[in-house]
Amino acid sequence: MKQSNLFEVWGLQKFTPPESNKKKTTKQTDLFQVWGLQKPSPSSSPASSSARKTSTASGKRVRESPWANDSTPRQCPFYKKLPGTPFTVDAFRYGCVQGCSAYFLTHFHADHYIGLTKAWSHGPIYCSSLTSRLLRLSLSVNPSFIHPLELDVEYTINGVKVTLIEANHCPGAALIHFRLLDGTCYLHTGDFRASKQMQTHPLLFNRRVHVLYLDTTYCNPRYKFPSKEDVLSYVVRITKEFLRKQPRTLIVVGSYSIGKECVYLAIAKALGVKVFANASRRRILESFGWDDISKSLCTDGKATCLHVLPMSALKFERLDEHLKVYREQYGAVLAFRPTGWTYSEKVGEHLDMIRPTSRGKVTIYGVPYSEHSSFTELREFVQFLRPDKIIPTVNISNAESREKMQSCFREWLRR
Repeated sequence: MKQSNLFEVWGLQKFTPPESNKKKTTKQTDLFQVWGLQKPSPSSSPASSSARKTSTASGKRVRESPWANDSTPRQCPFYKKLPGTPFTVDAFRYGCVQGCSAYFLTHFHADHYIGLTKAWSHGPIYCSSLTSRLLRLSLSVNPSFIHPLELDVEYTINGVKVTLIEANHCPGAALIHFRLLDGTCYLHTGDFRASKQMQTHPLLFNRRVHVLYLDTTYCNPRYKFPSKEDVLSYVVRITKEFLRKQPRTLIVVGSYSIGKECVYLAIAKALGVKVFANASRRRILESFGWDDISKSLCTDGKATCLHVLPMSALKFERLDEHLKVYREQYGAVLAFRPTGWTYSEKVGEHLDMIRPTSRGKVTIYGVPYSEHSSFTELREFVQFLRPDKIIPTVNISNAESREKMQSCFREWLRR
């Protein structure tokens, strides 16, 4: 059984559920026993699940999907629960989770908010302020269930100290730091790209993280991404070179519902042009409250040579159709697909080795602009934190993959 394998790989004892007529929770109770943590009693935690601000940290504040309608009830896996707390993280697809009184959302990507709809009524949702606006705008979640939290502010929720930290992923994405009454600290990364700046955050360099819930999307030695800054410089340079040769070129950048904004904003700034996006995307972007985005948007596709389209639209046929709409102004399309999945070991960090694909009037560049950590960045982050235990949250359905990751973790922590 996959669940059994996970318990074995992570050194946890498989629990035998008690008889069904007992009132105690089963798997949740087992996790408290396994981790050696005391389950909070109703009297030891505030009855209300509302958050209370206590202090401000010194650190700087510097996709609609088919999944969203998947309401099939499933068993919430243990790695989405925080032992010793009544909390879950990114566990909305499981409906009402037994023993959970607070549901945390790390960011607004469909594979994390799946299960959240306007019908949600299972409990309070805690997330960043920007993510909270997107929940209302895009999913029409009842505002009475949404509890926005500011970055770098410590809150007390059910007796647990909770702080959101910038995740360097997509707008509104946050690492979530939990400190229990007994001093145990959890860090849940959600999706993130580890950076040197994170190592300066007071909660991370001043205090021990006991359990790290880690985004292991690219936990494979083959992934060694160039920095975001290097990729942005490369994209701007290619764009300018292309326009010198073919001035009547329409520039297209692929994007998810949120994410990749820095790519098209870098092009817009370098060329001194506006960004065209459809009405739905404009509403989302304007909800960020970022002046640089709001001032860069335009409503007329003919008024600018820079367009943003869904990542799924970056296909030759779709781009040919898009070009036809603007054929009076433009004779070619230069498109960028900015995602870590375009990464090639052959290219590595040598961006000039990237070769575009072309067909007819359309040229597409796949550029490794990743909003997830590379293998080397994960290693550095883990060796900086040196947690007692690491729980991977991505690519865990395959036993071989799990064992390879655990082998990496053991090696990293030996050094």
